[in-house]
Amino acid sequence: MALEIDAPRALSHLRASDAELGRLIDTIGPFDLELPGDASTFTALAEAIVYQQLAPRAAATIFQRFCALFPDAPRCPTPEQVLGATTEALRAAGLSGAKERAVRDLAQRSVDGEVPSLEEARGMDGEAIVERLVRVRGIGRWTAEMFLIFTLGRADVLPADDYGLRRGFQLAFGTEAMPTRQEVAERGARWAPYRTVASWYLWRAREAVP
Repeated sequence: MALEIDAPRALSHLRASDAELGRLIDTIGPFDLELPGDASTFTALAEAIVYQQLAPRAAATIFQRFCALFPDAPRCPTPEQVLGATTEALRAAGLSGAKERAVRDLAQRSVDGEVPSLEEARGMDGEAIVERLVRVRGIGRWTAEMFLIFTLGRADVLPADDYGLRRGFQLAFGTEAMPTRQEVAERGARWAPYRTVASWYLWRAREAVP
């Protein structure tokens, strides 16, 4: 899926609107966010649920085991396949009780049409998508915002509650204390309509700023 972002225009806007952010952009280099080519809403959100509160390597192992339960599925099982699986099988793959219930709720709401397909989501406003997704057990605003960025490639998303982004903000702008959500949002207003790009650079700041 193609990004909904004109990167040269975005970088020009960010440099013009925030000189300190512009210096971070120059330090890190080109914006190279890539989207998965074969994702579905269900796949992306099921993976997000599995990864919650786990180290990436452990989460990746569990997600692989989860998908391996359904060898006929091309990458990840369909909602219908998950609903047909036993609780014992899903737990044996490594899902906790809470995550097993969350994935089932996601599957049921996907079958019922409450969770938008990718095609439907592409035509929806970001806040409308968030409102639909947070009804799913185990999915909050942060997970919904990650879906907007990393699956849909939306241009103007600022996950102001994200710890890594706030830490990058602290490093990039030299604030003494960890910024609050409000402080991130207030400064981020100048980055619109390309707050996703700014967010990506703030995440990278943890790697680039001494």
